[in-house]
Amino acid sequence: MQLFSTFENNTFLELAISTLEKKGIMKENIYAVPLDNREEEWKLFDTLHRSDGTSMIDIGLALATAFSVIGASIGFELALGPIYWGLIGAFIGFLIGLIIRLFTERIIKRKKRLLKGKHSEVIVIIECEETQAELVENILWNHFAIGVAKVTSK
Repeated sequence: MQLFSTFENNTFLELAISTLEKKGIMKENIYAVPLDNREEEWKLFDTLHRSDGTSMIDIGLALATAFSVIGASIGFELALGPIYWGLIGAFIGFLIGLIIRLFTERIIKRKKRLLKGKHSEVIVIIECEETQAELVENILWNHFAIGVAKVTSK
């Protein structure tokens, strides 16, 4: 019988393997295979099905509001009037906010982002007798396995 389980790469994995060895599972029957986790590439636009959780326009909208109020207030004394200067201020504020957000996301937060949540980092495959399967499964669950599956060999 084979048992498959996934773990995060931490000390609980090492403890599980050493406990299995103490309970009579031969070292040759325990296979630990590390996984490569997917990393998100930075994308400028979110899609309908995928979002990275960061908004590109939040700072731009806040600055657009502030600059449009300032532009409209000053526009009473300028040639084009308050409406045009309010719109010009909103446009300039939005561009400044967008540039700030692009700068912070592309330059300051340059590293790739890992997907959120728990990540399976190691697959552990254990070959054992059917009489030992319950014991092995309990050991894996007690050492915080993310998932466990049993396969009976014929």
